[in-house]
Amino acid sequence: MLVAMLSEILGALRGPTRGALVLVLVLLLLIAAPPAADAAAGTPPAAPAQAAAARNLVVLGDSLSAGYGIRVEEGWVALLQRRLDSQGYGYRVVNASVSGETTAGALARLPRVLAVHRPDVVVIALGSNDGLRGLPVAELRANLERLVAMAQQAGARVLLLGMRVPSNYGPAYTEGFHASYAQAAAARHVARVDFLLERVALEDRYFQADRLHPTASAQPLLLETVWPGLEPLLRAAARPRPHPAPAAGAAGAAGRA
Repeated sequence: MLVAMLSEILGALRGPTRGALVLVLVLLLLIAAPPAADAAAGTPPAAPAQAAAARNLVVLGDSLSAGYGIRVEEGWVALLQRRLDSQGYGYRVVNASVSGETTAGALARLPRVLAVHRPDVVVIALGSNDGLRGLPVAELRANLERLVAMAQQAGARVLLLGMRVPSNYGPAYTEGFHASYAQAAAARHVARVDFLLERVALEDRYFQADRLHPTASAQPLLLETVWPGLEPLLRAAARPRPHPAPAAGAAGAAGRA
C-alpha cells in the first residue's frame, strides 16, 4: 500500500525535486523496514525457565542399578526417572552404573562423570562386587569416603546405599562390610540407606536364576527402599546453598588412575 502511494507521488513530480524526494523516501523506507538481516542471523529464543532450572541426578552403581538381566526401562533407576517426572521434580536421571563395577573402578570414572553431568545429587550404590572379591573392609570404607568426598567437592548432595554380603563370608567380614557404609556416611555427613535389597533379599522369587540379581518385579521395591532417603535431598538441592568447601583428600582421589 505504502509503495503504491509513493509511486503515484513520484509520477507527478519532475526535475531536481523528484531526485531529492526519491533519496528522502529511500531513507525513510530503510528506517521503517524490519531488521530482516538480524532476524535471519537470529538470536536464539530465551530458554524456558524450566529448562534453565533443570537438575541432574547421577546414580553411580554396579549391575544392581544397571538393570542386569532385565530391560533397561524396568530397572529401579528408570522407574525413578518416571516418578520424578510424574511428581514434577524436574530432574534428569543419569544412570552411570556399570555391571561388574567396584569402588576402585568408580574412583577412576567419577571425575569425568562429575565434569560432564555436573549433578546436583549423586546416589552411590557400590560395593557388592568388592564384597564378592573379599576386598578388605578398611579399603572399602576408604574408597566409599573418597567417592563421597569427590561428589561433595563438585557441589553435589550424596546418598550412600548400603550393601551386604552373604553370611558364608563369616561374621567378622559380613558385619564389618556392612558397617563400612554407616561409618563412611558418618565421616562425610551424608544420607544413607541401610541396604538396597532390604525388601527383597530373603525372597527367592525376586531374584534371577543366579540368585544375585533382582528380577523386574523386584525393581519397584528397590525404588521404595531408596526413595525415603532420596526425597529429602531432592528438595534440599532445589534450595540455594553456600559454595562447598574443598573436601580433604579429594584432589588425590581425582588423580588416581
